[in-house]
Amino acid sequence: METANRVEFTKEMKKDYTILAPNMAPIHFKLFENLFESYGYHVEILQTRGRQIVDEGLKYVHNDTCYPALLTIGQMMDALHSGKYDLNKTALIITQTGGGCRASNYIHLLRKALEKDGLSHIPVISLNMSGLEKNSGFKLTLPMIRKALGVLAYGDLLMLLHNQTRPYEQEAGASRALVDSWTERLTELFAEEKGYSAKEMERLLPQIAEDFARVPVTGEKKVRVGVVGEIYVKYSPIGNNDLEEFLFSQGCETMVPGLLGFMLFKVDNRMEDIKLFGGSRAKFEVVKILFDYLVGVESHVIRAVEHANTVTNRFTVPSAYAHLKKLITGVIGYGCKMGEGWLLTAEMMELIESGYPNIICAQPFGCLPNHIVGKGMIRSLKNLYPKSNIVPIDYDPGATKVNQENRIKLMLAVARENMEQQA
Repeated sequence: METANRVEFTKEMKKDYTILAPNMAPIHFKLFENLFESYGYHVEILQTRGRQIVDEGLKYVHNDTCYPALLTIGQMMDALHSGKYDLNKTALIITQTGGGCRASNYIHLLRKALEKDGLSHIPVISLNMSGLEKNSGFKLTLPMIRKALGVLAYGDLLMLLHNQTRPYEQEAGASRALVDSWTERLTELFAEEKGYSAKEMERLLPQIAEDFARVPVTGEKKVRVGVVGEIYVKYSPIGNNDLEEFLFSQGCETMVPGLLGFMLFKVDNRMEDIKLFGGSRAKFEVVKILFDYLVGVESHVIRAVEHANTVTNRFTVPSAYAHLKKLITGVIGYGCKMGEGWLLTAEMMELIESGYPNIICAQPFGCLPNHIVGKGMIRSLKNLYPKSNIVPIDYDPGATKVNQENRIKLMLAVARENMEQQA
């Protein structure tokens, strides 16, 4: 595609520039913000909400392009127009996957938006592990990557425990207070270069889990709902119209699979490509080292939840990535990896097996790969799991929140009937 001129983020900019980033997974991204700060990068994760984000995005991104692109670019352009930042000392950062997803082109759309507004002097940093773009003032080092993977583990655990505790807490806000206090404590440890080693995670993750296990809870039963979908819409409150808050208001417990699984999926795909289509054996071995490291990090999270269940046996333990990969044998092929690929189907199967038969598949209306592995697999899953209750919800600028919530309410009505029948 046609691209705007690229401005490099230099070493001289690092000290004085504020780097703005779109928000996605609030708990994880707060930890990432603090991690970058510990390396001297003044990163600010944007917290803005509201219809103005969509309207701003529509000025620069065609409605048919991609809803996550529209929202991330809209959020950043809205921030630049807010008057809050010195536009001569501001940079933007956005991930770039390098795969078949249109997300690889978000960075080019963002630069074209800046050019359209006469702001092409603002640097845009590509956050990627594929060597797509480099900036002398921003570098991903091995220690930073290792710490980022640690952040994924802490973020996944905090999100999982919070979602399984908040609906039942006797004192409103107790679970959120634990998330905030642990975020603050982890930030202090990061600043001291602590908390990232396998030994430290093995010690800290069970402590976090035990704190949540000791929160006084009610003994009531609630409808359990799993959320899967395209990665941005799945996690982002802007992208899914505060889906988790809505489910909480409806008296539900929510389970959202973690980001570690997605990272394992992306790394595993590199190995699968070599297995299916051939490639460098040396590259395979290097990628496998990263994959094995991620598996080790994942195991620490799983063991932490298992530890919490020695205090109070009420938490659902997440399955290992290897189990998810095994689940889809004979259902969908490993070569299906555009978008969230076979992982999305596997997450639905794992949720059903874990006691979350009610599932919302959140997807951008224009994301064809996720329609295939999400909505397109519902009939197959219904045949395998007759009691599953899955509803696909499309998100785009023209989809109203009322319409989306009414469809979810219908799914919840069926869920409550099924729960009563089982009781």
